[in-house]
Amino acid sequence: MEVFIQLLVAGLVVGSVYAMIALGFVLIYKSSSVINFAQGELLLFGAYVCMWLTVDVEMPFLMSFLVTLGFSVVLGFAIERVCLRPMIGEPILSVIMLTIGLSAILRGMIVILWGTDTRVFPEIFPSAPIEVGFVKVSQVYAWSLGLSMVFLAGFSLFFKYTNIGIAMRATADDQTAALAMGISVKRMFAIAWAIAAVVAAVGGIMLGQINGINLSLAHFGLKVFPVVILGGLDSVVGAIIGGFIIGVLESLSSGYLDPLIGGGVRDVAPFVLLVLVLMIKPYGLFGQERIERV
Repeated sequence: MEVFIQLLVAGLVVGSVYAMIALGFVLIYKSSSVINFAQGELLLFGAYVCMWLTVDVEMPFLMSFLVTLGFSVVLGFAIERVCLRPMIGEPILSVIMLTIGLSAILRGMIVILWGTDTRVFPEIFPSAPIEVGFVKVSQVYAWSLGLSMVFLAGFSLFFKYTNIGIAMRATADDQTAALAMGISVKRMFAIAWAIAAVVAAVGGIMLGQINGINLSLAHFGLKVFPVVILGGLDSVVGAIIGGFIIGVLESLSSGYLDPLIGGGVRDVAPFVLLVLVLMIKPYGLFGQERIERV
């Protein structure tokens, strides 16, 4: 039971990070019907900026974290204004290819600025674990899970109760109707990209605290695809629930199945579950079915 709880906690931590990264995918897709293949590089960029501010500039971690969030907002706005806005009205495939090129550019900038070596944060959280009954939980895991939950809850309230959040939901549902109501669709696109950059940066910082930072961290952008498709490509709730499902599945697979088979189940299990779910629910667990009348 103790091993199971440890694996469950580890899965919830990684799952909460998956949920935040998936939230960025869903927001951009809902608002503009674009799948952002640069989400992993946004995650990586945020992690490296926070690392640079903390280690090289010697800024306190909390201040580095807040400055990184501000930088991510500016980066998201800049990407939407410079790269995406001129593509409005162009074929979706062209816009998707643009995001793939953007991911290569961001990765190249990271290599130029910080190189390819693995870097680690200084000890931010105490090394002594938190004891809950017979289970010991690393403070890094506990803080990562808590911070992720705070951000997810905050964005959920933002979309439900604020004027901008409601306008973003209206834009995602029907851009033409949103324009008729006086909502600036371009502004909603920009805010969606800014939020996507912020949640990616938070996810990158949390993962960097646990595993260190190198270019492989960007692969989490692709690992989140099963989360997004499983929950439903246009569902915020699905992104959150799907993130936790995939995180726990990966953790339990690595703990129980990898030793029996020899490894690799952790990476395959999410896609097996994805195929099984899509066979029953082609639009994901919470995706909206789209029926086209001919």
